[in-house]
Amino acid sequence: MISKELLKQVKQIEIRTRGVVNEVFSGEYHSVFKGRGMEFSEVREYTIGDDIRNIDWNVTARFGHPYVKIFEEERELTVMLLVDMSGSLSFGSVEKTKQKIAAELSAILAFSALKNNDKVGLILFTDRIEKFISPKKGKTHALRIIREVLSFEPQGKETSIKTALEYFNHTIKKKAIVFLISDFMDAGYEKILKIVGRKHDLIGIVLQDQREKILFDAGLVKFYDSETGEIRYLDTSDKQIKKAFEEYSKQMKQNRKSLFISSRLDAIEIETSQSYVKPLVDFFKLREKRW
Repeated sequence: MISKELLKQVKQIEIRTRGVVNEVFSGEYHSVFKGRGMEFSEVREYTIGDDIRNIDWNVTARFGHPYVKIFEEERELTVMLLVDMSGSLSFGSVEKTKQKIAAELSAILAFSALKNNDKVGLILFTDRIEKFISPKKGKTHALRIIREVLSFEPQGKETSIKTALEYFNHTIKKKAIVFLISDFMDAGYEKILKIVGRKHDLIGIVLQDQREKILFDAGLVKFYDSETGEIRYLDTSDKQIKKAFEEYSKQMKQNRKSLFISSRLDAIEIETSQSYVKPLVDFFKLREKRW
């Protein structure tokens, strides 16, 4: 059974994100993500300026004057959302957790696909595949995706991006637009990321929280690893510990950036303490310039 509270949260996300889609992203989405090619639509009489390479000679011979073939973009696309549901996504030092933001981003992408008559599917993962929803169209389907990302209770706690990408690669054969939504606190997925990126349009959405990058001076603090269950006590006023923590965080970020750049893939960085609208708009503008 779906609780009233969950339905209320889904409705709130729908209202908030549909406004963003209608006002900001609908045109950009269509411009950035092209169809698979051109398909024949109809024939019409030739007019001055038409490309003579499109003349339909059979129809022309039948009617005694030239006709041209009209082609339209084969628009329908498949969008896949690969959403990390590991323990670290439950963290958020401000108003929203990374999981809540993942749900809102999934809603924006699902409604953008819906508005452009594209299919959208979902893979939820931790260190295993938690749930797979086949790509479909329709508002009811989009709302189900939001509900699953928002409320799904995974069996696993740790992260395996490699497992998620391998499963996707074996399951979805036709070229798709793939949004990999995670905090990317993982390693060992470099090879499969490049393989998937060569076949599909793969975009990483990196969820980050300021408290995971900088240690604030708060004395002796108990840290709980939500993925492994490990508990550690750190003296956050110790300059060496503070420096080591921040250098490790910077190195992880640099390694991830270098991987995406060398793989020729895009990544969008989203901070839990800031609006995700600007990073998404900047991404769409950057992609539009490349076409």
